[in-house]
Amino acid sequence: MLLSQSIESKQVYSEDISSDRPLRSIVKSLSWRTVGTLDTVFISWIITRELTLAFSIGSIELITKMVLYFFHERVWSKIKWGKN
Repeated sequence: MLLSQSIESKQVYSEDISSDRPLRSIVKSLSWRTVGTLDTVFISWIITRELTLAFSIGSIELITKMVLYFFHERVWSKIKWGKN
């Protein structure tokens, strides 16, 4: 299946309809950050034994890493290296 798709779609990158749109990148950011933030809150709670502090750390981490991931994803979507 992937091989046939690869053979059939010999388009230039700018016309590649399989590229992620910005909204998809946002949804991926949200889902990944949910998992990552829960992990951070859990680790913070294990280290500090303070749930309030753990959620504070997780809240800050959620916002900053979601923004960083979005821009990281958008930059990589423009890089042709490694794409067919």
